[in-house]
Amino acid sequence: MPRSLLALLLILTLFVSHSQNLSAAEQRPNILWIIAEDMGPELGCYGTPEVKTPTLDRLAKNGMLYQNAFTVTPVCSTSRSSFMTGMYAMAIDAHNHRSHRDGTNPLPQGVRVITDWLRPAGYTTANIKKLTDDRKLAKFYKGTGKTDWNFTYPKGKQPFDLKDWDDLKQNQPFYAQINFSETHRGGAWNTSHEHLDYVVDPAKVQIPPYYPDHPVTRAVWAQYLNTVMAVDKKVAFILDLLKRDKLDKNTIIIFLGDHGRAMPRGKQWPYDSGLHIPLIVYWPEGNADLPVPALYQRGEKSDQLISSIDLSATTLALAGVEIPDKMQGQVFLGFHAEPPRTYLFGGRDRGDETVFHIRTVRDKQYRYLRNKYPERPFLQINRYKETQYPIIGLLRDLHAKGELSGPPLKLMADTRPREELYDIQADPWEINNLADSPQYQQVKQRLSAALDTWMEEIDDKGRIPEDPSIPKFWDERAIRNYTKGLQERPKDWFKSAPGLGPYKLKQESDK
Repeated sequence: MPRSLLALLLILTLFVSHSQNLSAAEQRPNILWIIAEDMGPELGCYGTPEVKTPTLDRLAKNGMLYQNAFTVTPVCSTSRSSFMTGMYAMAIDAHNHRSHRDGTNPLPQGVRVITDWLRPAGYTTANIKKLTDDRKLAKFYKGTGKTDWNFTYPKGKQPFDLKDWDDLKQNQPFYAQINFSETHRGGAWNTSHEHLDYVVDPAKVQIPPYYPDHPVTRAVWAQYLNTVMAVDKKVAFILDLLKRDKLDKNTIIIFLGDHGRAMPRGKQWPYDSGLHIPLIVYWPEGNADLPVPALYQRGEKSDQLISSIDLSATTLALAGVEIPDKMQGQVFLGFHAEPPRTYLFGGRDRGDETVFHIRTVRDKQYRYLRNKYPERPFLQINRYKETQYPIIGLLRDLHAKGELSGPPLKLMADTRPREELYDIQADPWEINNLADSPQYQQVKQRLSAALDTWMEEIDDKGRIPEDPSIPKFWDERAIRNYTKGLQERPKDWFKSAPGLGPYKLKQESDK
C-alpha cells in the first residue's frame, strides 16, 4: 500500500472521533523530542545499578520503553544527519563526522529535515534553548539548540521557527525538540554533580570488562551516571512546564539519546555501546480526543528493533503528514505501522582526524562488523579523546607498565580483526569475537549477505574514500588545537582530569 494512502488512513483512524467539534490544531497532537547528548540506556528503568532516574523511570512506567533502539552512527553529526532526515547518513553523503560545512553539500532532491515536512502541514517547529526567565534557574535549566548536521541547510532559511519555551502554547500544534548536554563531555559533564542531592558511589557501579577495574575507571563511570541523573532532573522540569501550560494532555513525548555513551569503545564505535540508546514514548493520558494508537502498550517494554531514522517517519505519521517516498525510516507506531525490522544497519567513517570505515548489522541476537582498515589500531590517535577521556590515559599508562591483560589489553592491539561477530544475548559487552568460530559461520554469512544487500540498496557513499585533503585538514587542526596541551600535562594527568567530577585522585606530583 502506498505510503500516502497509509498516512491518510492514519489521520482518519486517529482523529475521526469528535472531529466535527474540534479545530484543526486541537485535533492534532503536539510532539516533543527530548534528546540527551551522548547517552546510552543507562537508566534505572533499563536496569542500570546505582543510577537514580525517578522521572524517566516514571515516564517509562506510564509510557512505553523500547529496549532495542539504536542510532545509525555513533557520533553526533552523522547520527543527527540521519534521524533529522529519516535517512541513513551513508545514503546522503553525511557519514563523515563534521564534513560538508562549507556550503557545498545540499540534501538530495526529495530529502528534507523533518521540520520542513511538518511546517507545510501547519506545525510550528522549535529547537528550545530558553526554558525560564529566572536567571538563576536558567543557568542549569536550558537547552543547547544543537543541530550539527553534515549537510548544507538552504541559505536564507531557518530549520526551526522558535527557541523559547514560552512561545509554544500560542503556536499549537507544535513539533519541538530540546537537547541536553550533561552527558556530553565538557562543561556540563564536569559540573552535573553540583546539581544533585545524591552522587553515585564509584564502588557500586558496574563497569564494562574491557576497561581495567581501577579507581579512575570507576570515577569516570560514576560521573557519567551523575550526568544521567542531571538529565533526569531537567526532564522533570520539562514535565512541570507542560503541566503549567496545560500542554500535558495533548503532547506526545519522545525521549532519546543522539547516540551511545561518551566512553572509549562507546562514542564513535558502532558496537552496542556506541549505538544503543534509550527510547521512551509517552502518549498523553486522559485525552479522549487523542486515542491511543495501535501497538502502543502503556507500561510495557518492547523488544522491537528500532532505528533512529524510524523516529522521523513515525513522528510524521503521528502528525498526519504523508511519509516521503525517499524516506528510509519506517513507521513503528500507529494503526498502520510497517512490519518490524529484522535487521538494523549502521557504521562509522572518519571521526575528526581519525579515519576508519566500519559497517555493521544487528538482529535481536547477533552483531556483525566489517572493518575495512584492520591494520589500523583500535586506539588510533584522536587528539580530542586523548585530552577528554581519562580512561584512555589510564589504558596507555597501564599498558606501558605491562599491567594490562584480558579484554583491556585487546584495546591496545596494533591491529583489529577484519570481521567481528558477537552473540549479544550471551555476551552483552561484545568481547568474545565469534567470526572465526566454525559453528557460527552460517550466522556470519547470513548477516554479511544482509549487510552487502543494504549497502547496495542505499548506495552507500562510504565505499568511496574521502579526498585525502579532508582528513589532512582535520589532522592539522587537531595538531594545532591539542599538541601543546598533550605535551605539557603530567604523565598521570588522568587521575585528576575534569571528567572525573568530584572523584579526582592524587597525582604522583602531589604526593
